[in-house]
Amino acid sequence: MEYITVLLRTLIFYTLITLIYRVMGKREVGQLGVVDLTVSILIAELAAISIENHEEAIWLSILPMLLLAGIEILLAYISLKSSKVRDLFDGKPSVIINRGIINFKEMIKQRYNVDDLLTQLRQQKIKSIESVDYAILETSGKLSIFEKSKSVHGDYPLPLILDGKIQYDTLKQLKKDKKWLDHLLEKEHVTREEVFYGFWKDKALYMIRMKDLQDVD
Repeated sequence: MEYITVLLRTLIFYTLITLIYRVMGKREVGQLGVVDLTVSILIAELAAISIENHEEAIWLSILPMLLLAGIEILLAYISLKSSKVRDLFDGKPSVIINRGIINFKEMIKQRYNVDDLLTQLRQQKIKSIESVDYAILETSGKLSIFEKSKSVHGDYPLPLILDGKIQYDTLKQLKKDKKWLDHLLEKEHVTREEVFYGFWKDKALYMIRMKDLQDVD
């Protein structure tokens, strides 16, 4: 009877966790954010504890798992609406190599050493740092690399406005200020709040406006 109970609990948690992850819309394991990873670990631990302690009521594990799933879904929804919440939980991508130059200050800030950089370069079959134009450390920990030989379509697009919010890190990287950006927006007869996504590429400002998204809907 004890073995049957363990097997049944295993099947129940397998089905439940599969459904939870479907609802939560999980990405690849390597792309999980901090909140996603925390929830995943806790759900796995709750399931394991409940299977081992089969004498306790199964609801003592199911209810916390449902609560964690609800929290993750709520935070994901809030993150869509608020860039501050998104930055708080997911962080921001970091430019590690900019136009072939290593940003050591950002590496120190992210506790990302040269060995980490070289390892991820080798994993993507990059022989030397000199061949890299841009390298961006994503919030998932993955390094996105743009080689110089492959940058035939101009510079890498740098985000200036996201959800109507100025990306001051990008302005600093371009050695520009808010007045410069406001002047560009004024020339296009658009306010910052009207811009969903604005990026700088090939010495020009490109934009996706809020009304463009509404037209798609």
